[in-house]
Amino acid sequence: MEKIIDLRSDTVTRPSAEMRKAMFEAEVGDDVFKEDPTVNKLEKYAAELLGKEAALYVASGVMGNQICLNVLTNPGDEVICEADSHIFNYESGSPAALSGIQMLPIHGSRGVITPAQVEPFIRPSSAYYMPRTKVLEVENTHNRAGGTIHPIENIIELKRLAKKYNLYYHLDGARIWNASAETGVPVSEYASHFDSVSCCLSKGLGAPVGSIIAGTKDFIKEAFRVRKAWGGGMRQLGIIAAAGLYALQNNRERLKEDHEKARILAKAINENPALEIDMSSVQTNILIFKPLKISVEDALKRTREKGLLLSVGKIDSLRAITHLDISFDDIEKTKKIFEEVFK
Repeated sequence: MEKIIDLRSDTVTRPSAEMRKAMFEAEVGDDVFKEDPTVNKLEKYAAELLGKEAALYVASGVMGNQICLNVLTNPGDEVICEADSHIFNYESGSPAALSGIQMLPIHGSRGVITPAQVEPFIRPSSAYYMPRTKVLEVENTHNRAGGTIHPIENIIELKRLAKKYNLYYHLDGARIWNASAETGVPVSEYASHFDSVSCCLSKGLGAPVGSIIAGTKDFIKEAFRVRKAWGGGMRQLGIIAAAGLYALQNNRERLKEDHEKARILAKAINENPALEIDMSSVQTNILIFKPLKISVEDALKRTREKGLLLSVGKIDSLRAITHLDISFDDIEKTKKIFEEVFK
């Protein structure tokens, strides 16, 4: 059978033989008692990479974001975010359901909101009849904007604003590894400006499961309690934590290759008159583009019939994400499929 080219997400990656070996050989213990040596090693290594006092391994990016928000807020508080952010659109209403808080979305440009946009929406502390603004959240890279990188200069300016109004500052860094690989800015530099950070191991880094959250020791102590309360204590966790550790130690530098594959495919999309893409948004491994002559549903069906899997970017757009299981040859085959489907 011919290989299916799966560009739906970088979450579809499968562990390599070397990663499986690390999982098979992992030393384990009971992580709820903090006795799993592999988990402890992963958390220590991740905290050092991110420049934080402590880190905690959690089941998913959603769990990571939601634990962070829960620790930073009280019921009735408000979190400011960009309108297309993952935390607002793709986390099943969890801020309200799990923590009793509401999101205040602000429309940015390619996923970026500026201090000038944010400041008017910060609630006055004297307004007892309003929700309390408690957290300012940033996503880097920004999924729904097409994998765009949040400029470090704007991150710093937003930090100054958060400090001025005594707000917590949270980073949804699900793909912060991609931002760092592309810009050369260390993940520790990005993370240093935030009170809490959540970052995935199961996307471009290729681990089958898991995310890391990081912050101060006191923050992680409370996050550990919330993780347990939400059913996230997973006992002999080292078997899967070993995959995350292997991913961090071996798969960060190769992310640049995924970005190069995305640029090659984006160029072909841009040259096809039946497709539309904003080339300025092509910055890492995510492509959001529009079919101009057929519907999104029809495009998904036709490409699937030819052995290519895509996903929906927005209502009127397709999404393709490159990753470690996609070769340069797969990209060339994808270009030919696009020529056949989008005439």
